[in-house]
Amino acid sequence: MVSVSRFRMYPTPTQQVAMLQECAHARYVWNLALEQWSMWTPDEGPVPGYVNQARQLTEARAVFGWLRAGSQTVQQQALRDFDQAVRNFYAGTHRRPTWRKAGRHEGFRIVGPPVSRITQLNRKWAKVNVPKVGWVRFRLSRPVPDAKSYRITRDRRGRWHLAFAAIPAPRTGEVVGVDRGVAVSAALSTGELLSCPGLSDREQVRLKQLQRRLARCRRGSKRCQRMQAAIAKLHARVGDRRKDWVEKTSTDLARRFDVIRVEDLRIAQMTRRPKPKPDPDRPGKYLPNRRLAKAGLNRGILANGWGLLVRRLEHKARGRVEKINAAYTSQTCSVCGHCAPGNRESQAVFRCVACGHRAPADLNAAVNIAARRAVSARRETPPRVSPKREPQHATSA
Repeated sequence: MVSVSRFRMYPTPTQQVAMLQECAHARYVWNLALEQWSMWTPDEGPVPGYVNQARQLTEARAVFGWLRAGSQTVQQQALRDFDQAVRNFYAGTHRRPTWRKAGRHEGFRIVGPPVSRITQLNRKWAKVNVPKVGWVRFRLSRPVPDAKSYRITRDRRGRWHLAFAAIPAPRTGEVVGVDRGVAVSAALSTGELLSCPGLSDREQVRLKQLQRRLARCRRGSKRCQRMQAAIAKLHARVGDRRKDWVEKTSTDLARRFDVIRVEDLRIAQMTRRPKPKPDPDRPGKYLPNRRLAKAGLNRGILANGWGLLVRRLEHKARGRVEKINAAYTSQTCSVCGHCAPGNRESQAVFRCVACGHRAPADLNAAVNIAARRAVSARRETPPRVSPKREPQHATSA
């Protein structure tokens, strides 16, 4: 599913109940298909695909009235989404499909004729026809794209969104490299430096005050609950800003460039807590492992949305995102290709010791990523050799 243009929906209380029921049906069908796929054994033959599961769904709808009360289109699309998730898992592009939980995975997808049933009410409002629900209003924050499907989702704060699919490639042949950092969230090879918004100075002061008040509260008291709700509101606010920035940035990159190259980073491993270092001289004691500094770095990585940005780019520019080996891209000169640790004059400035090229470190790394300029462990740029060339025998000096 490639969700691009997202709109805020404003359903009535009755429509919210109906849409939550559709979410429950889609989640039930997904989990049932996942259970069947996970528990299937080789002696039972091939695993049922979408066609067989759709036939089983039709038989189940004839028996259970509560399932028949939902939209068949929603339930069939849940099976199609699961089938695509399994294909992506076997292709090695995505992880193994997981269970969908109530309150966390609330959403369903619609394809076919209902997609074209969109009526604009005025300059700011429009309505969409949702099966088994009716006409639901949504805010026109941008032009509605000509899409073949749309997805309706509900976040943890109870807000409903309508997301349409598809974004065409510009077909200009332009390539961009994206270097992700902590001080600068994303540096583009075009020279643009993008920063993910967070809490303002006043909001950070407010957060510290609330955390101090929470520390003085008695656990389980009403005052403690109020403080927790106020802190959660600030965290939800910065999360919304991060998601909004990621959506706008990924959409802009997908519309401007044909190929988007990023570093191949293992963010889950990078944000792990450091292991304790036992002191060999004192049993039961530990040496300093700089865990506080690592915790700050982990917060900076997660606050800049490294993984979310690449994930949304892969959704919106499917097949146009390339992951490049990140080895020594920050120590390699983007002009002459010389690689040395001394090229990093500081954390923010790059200065080549060979040619004297000077540039922001993030920008220099982004240019290397765009040019696929990765080096081996010996810090040597691998030579370009024609694949048709015969292998050369090694000669002694």
